[in-house]
Amino acid sequence: MKFNLSKSILGLTIGSLLLSSCGGAPVLVSTPLENIDTVPLKVTDLTDAQKKTWGHADLLIDTIPGMAVERAYADIIKNNKGEKVIVAVLDSGMDLKHEDLVNVLWTNTKEIPGNNIDDDKNGYIDDIHGYNFLGESYNEQLELTRIVKLKLGDEAMQASAKAALDKKLAEALKNKEYYEQILQTVKTADAGIQKELGKTTYTKEDVAAIKPADETMQQYAGMILQVYTFAEDVPSFIKDISGGVTQITDQLNYNLKVDFDGRTAVGDNPYDIKDIQYGNGNPQQRFDDESHGTHVAGIIGAQRGNGKGVDGVANNVALMSIRAVPNGDEYDKDIALGIRYAVDNGAKIINGSFGKSFSPNAEWVYDAIKYAASKDVLFIHAAGNDGENLDDPTNPNFPNDQVNNGAEIADNVITVGSIARKYGSELVSSFSNYGTINVDVFAPGSDIYATMPGNKYDFNSGTSMAAPGVAGVAALIRSQYPKLKAEEVKKIIMQSGLTTKVKVIVSGDPAKSSEFATLSKSGKMINAYNALILASQVTAGSVKL
Repeated sequence: MKFNLSKSILGLTIGSLLLSSCGGAPVLVSTPLENIDTVPLKVTDLTDAQKKTWGHADLLIDTIPGMAVERAYADIIKNNKGEKVIVAVLDSGMDLKHEDLVNVLWTNTKEIPGNNIDDDKNGYIDDIHGYNFLGESYNEQLELTRIVKLKLGDEAMQASAKAALDKKLAEALKNKEYYEQILQTVKTADAGIQKELGKTTYTKEDVAAIKPADETMQQYAGMILQVYTFAEDVPSFIKDISGGVTQITDQLNYNLKVDFDGRTAVGDNPYDIKDIQYGNGNPQQRFDDESHGTHVAGIIGAQRGNGKGVDGVANNVALMSIRAVPNGDEYDKDIALGIRYAVDNGAKIINGSFGKSFSPNAEWVYDAIKYAASKDVLFIHAAGNDGENLDDPTNPNFPNDQVNNGAEIADNVITVGSIARKYGSELVSSFSNYGTINVDVFAPGSDIYATMPGNKYDFNSGTSMAAPGVAGVAALIRSQYPKLKAEEVKKIIMQSGLTTKVKVIVSGDPAKSSEFATLSKSGKMINAYNALILASQVTAGSVKL
């Protein structure tokens, strides 16, 4: 997930599909009720507990635009765990020892740990909880940087990559200086306010009550009051800006640096799909800040009901860790082989919270996606965090399920945009990509609380957080209704969501207000409660997709 420096501006309201209960199991209303857009806006702040669980809330009950997960458990699933579903987390690796994940890991029982033998003859040695295609590497270039360095693709691709690289370098240098100045200014003002108030922790009201004795204190108070318009408190603002500075520094040192080579530690040729003897059987994340996969895994299936941290969406999953996404752009070969590994080892759902704008060997990934489709495996993919319309050919996001906005290459891919917790015109996350051809559905992705390495928990934002919410709901459906095929699960998720007639802000720009229904193929945001009811009807044969 890319760090989002800009303040989130989000947008939407709701409409179309409402559920009712009639003397027993809930059923879908045959004619959607009108005026669902009259659901009241939530004017009070969310509690700390609601902020940590908002993605599971129900819009109609809580006026919080979550996925109605808890309502689904209370009214439909109850104590029925269903069948176990293997979900592959194709990501940066995850903390296999985390207290909220350790009991829900996929385990390859046919492999003997640590004997350096491929016991199950699947081509991968000691792959107990998944596989690591990155070896001991971590930092990596963007694909566009590699294209410039290695002269990959045709002349048009090389020219486009060079132009994009030059632009990103200029932006990174400018932004680094800008955010470092902001960071130092806020830290200085914060220290001055602490000294003035005689305490290290203070509130917005404390600052507003200060009667500055000089111009310096007046400036400090003004600066800190501005901070409160962007964050809930000063420490969180400093943390966010510091994270942004770190990301920009990584961009300059690794992602955008032409003479950097992060693949040396792996030892393979990443542009030879036949060179497959590389990596190792330990898909544990390697660094504390390599937290992306751990966070994604927790959203999908952190152990429910254990009193620790968070509850994942799905209650009966086995999480397979596939480490293939570095601190930079993933390689097409790693993703293609990672998808095939997941399929061949029993995964029914693959979550791919990654993406890039250049893909010199996209056909390898397309073939892997088709292979997954042939084996009845669903692939959930994040739409990306550039606030762009992916239907515009100048804004590609790989992998996808079509070429040049043409027909879908397979029927097993769901691409997910992000919404935030504020129901109304600001519900679509300011960073989220969108598109009626290239984005299928929206799900909660802003300020999502989930697992972090070292038995920790924290908030993260991105379509990377929205995709695993959908993967979790897909796992619920496949667990409760195992006879449904991947293509049916996709249709159920897309058809059962909630939509709205109200215009919403996209890209964080009020001037780009659009109808929510035009931002994705379904025009909807995911709803687990609706999806399970529709799944039951499809299974029973009373509804045809």
